[in-house]
Amino acid sequence: MLRHLEIRDMLIIAHLDLEFRDGLNVLTGETGAGKSILLDSLGFVLGWRGRAELVRKGAEQGEVTAVFDLPEGHPAHALLAEAGLPGGSELILRRVNTRDGRKTAFINDRRASGEVLRALSATLVELHGQQDDGGLLNERGHRALLDAFAGHDALLDATRAAWAERARAAKALRAAEAARDAIRAEEEFLRHAVGELDQLDPQPGEEARLDAERRLMQGAEKIRSDVARALSALGPEGAEGAMRDADRWLQGAADRAEGRLDAPLTSLERALIELGEAAQGVEDALDALSFDPHALDACEERLFAIRGLARKHGVLPDDLGGFAADLRARLAALDASEGDIAKLQKQVAEAGARFDAAATALSAARAEAATRLDAAMAQELAPLKMERAVFATSFSAGEPGPEGIDTVAFTVATNPGAPAGPLNKIASGGELSRFLLALKVVLSKGADALVMIFDEIDRGVGGATADAVGRRLATLAAGAQVLVVTHSPQVAARGGHHFRVQKSVSDGMTTSEVVALPPEARRDEIARMISGAEVTEAARAAADDLLRG
Repeated sequence: MLRHLEIRDMLIIAHLDLEFRDGLNVLTGETGAGKSILLDSLGFVLGWRGRAELVRKGAEQGEVTAVFDLPEGHPAHALLAEAGLPGGSELILRRVNTRDGRKTAFINDRRASGEVLRALSATLVELHGQQDDGGLLNERGHRALLDAFAGHDALLDATRAAWAERARAAKALRAAEAARDAIRAEEEFLRHAVGELDQLDPQPGEEARLDAERRLMQGAEKIRSDVARALSALGPEGAEGAMRDADRWLQGAADRAEGRLDAPLTSLERALIELGEAAQGVEDALDALSFDPHALDACEERLFAIRGLARKHGVLPDDLGGFAADLRARLAALDASEGDIAKLQKQVAEAGARFDAAATALSAARAEAATRLDAAMAQELAPLKMERAVFATSFSAGEPGPEGIDTVAFTVATNPGAPAGPLNKIASGGELSRFLLALKVVLSKGADALVMIFDEIDRGVGGATADAVGRRLATLAAGAQVLVVTHSPQVAARGGHHFRVQKSVSDGMTTSEVVALPPEARRDEIARMISGAEVTEAARAAADDLLRG
C-alpha cells in the first residue's frame, strides 16, 4: 500500500505531503490543476520514463519520496534481497532530479540504480488509462493474464519443467552432433597421425636416450684407440705384468727381510686389486665403444623421426605418447558418436513427447478458463451499459515455449454481428475505458499487493454508465488500494478518501497543491463537478444523492 507521498519542487508543485489509505482514493480538480503532474511525480520516484524537465523553475533540484507498506510475502522482499538492499515492513523510495538532468535514486536510504527501482515498481504499482498500451492492451501479456485468472500454476510448472528438459536434451544433442562433425572433418588426419604414432611408438625419455647414444657413437671412434692402448698398458703386458713380477720377487725375498717387506707386499696386493678393477672398467668401456656402424644410422633415423613428429604436431618429444592417446580418444569418440547421438535423439523425442503432453493439458485448461473469463466479462460489461458487446478470448497456435504452445489475445465486438478485433482497434475511448475496467475487476484476484492507479479511465462516459464505473472501482478497491484521477462526480462519490488538486498564483508564481477533503468540502467539490464553476443548491442536493449512493 502507498502510505505516504512527498513532492518537493517538481514542475509547479512547491511542496506536497500526502497520506493515502487503503480502499478507493479519488483525486479531482479542474483541468490543468496539476493532477497529471502528481502522477508524473509518482512515476518519477518509481523510475518510470516520463518528462525530461521536472524541476520547478527557480529550484536547484526536485525530489519525490514515496513510502509503501510491505506485507509478508510481498514480491518486493525478494527483489530487495537480490539487490542487497535493506528490507522490512516499510519501503522508502526517494529520487532526486537536479536542474542539469542528473537523477539519483535511494531505496531505504541506500543508493540504487534506476533498473532496480523499475523492477521494484512493477511489484508495487499498476497504472491504467485509456492509452494503456503497456498493460491490458498489450497482447503479449494476455496469456499470462489468462493463466493468472485460471490459477493452474501446477500445469504451468509442469509445462515449464518439460520445456526445460526438452531444451537440455536438445542442447546435449546439438553439442554431440557438433563434436562429431568437428572430429569427422579431421578424421583423415586423425587416422593418419595415429597410424604414424602407433608405428613409431615413441616412449617417454627415449629422445634423450637416443641423443646420448648418438653422441656416444659419434665420438667413440675418436677415443677407442686411446682406450685400447690404455687397456694394453694396464694388462699383463703392461702394468699388471710388472706388478706381478715385483710381487713374485718380493715374496721370495720376504723370508730373509725380517718382516721389513710385509707392509709393501700388503700395499702391492691392494694395488693389484685396484688395478684389476680399473682394467675391467676400461675393458667394459672399450666394449661399449665397439658398435656396428649400422647402429648409428638406426639410432639417428629413429631420433630424427621422433623429433620430426614432435615438430609436426607442435609438442615436446616426451609428450608424443600422451598426444597419441588424445588422438585415439577423439577417434574413439567419433566411432562411438553415432550410438551416443542415437541415444540423445531418443531422449529428445521422449522429452518432446512429455512437453507436448504437458502443453496440450495446459491448452485444454486455458480453453476452459477462457470460457469462464468470457462469461465473467459478460457479467461485468452489462452493468457498464455494454450488454450488447461481446468479449472473447481467442486462441491460435504459437511458437512452442516454456509457457506452452498457445497464442492468446483478448478480442471484442462492440455490436452484435460486428467483427471482433483487438481491444485498442475496435473500442472507442469510452468503450475502451469500460472494457479495461471490467477486465481489471475480473482479473484482480490476487492483485491486492499492487496499488492500482486509474488515470481518467472514466473519460467519455457519464450518467448511469459513470455510476456503474464508480461502483466497479469501489468493488475493485474493496480488497486493494486504488487511486483514481477522475472528472466524473459519480466516480468521485464512490471514493473512500477524496483529494482535490488545485492551483494558486502568488507573486506571479503558479503552484499546485493537493488537499484532503473533509465531508462538507467533499460535498462542495462533487457539486462543483456537477454544475461547473458556480455551485448551486441544486448541485449540492445532487451531490448529496450521489454520496448517499
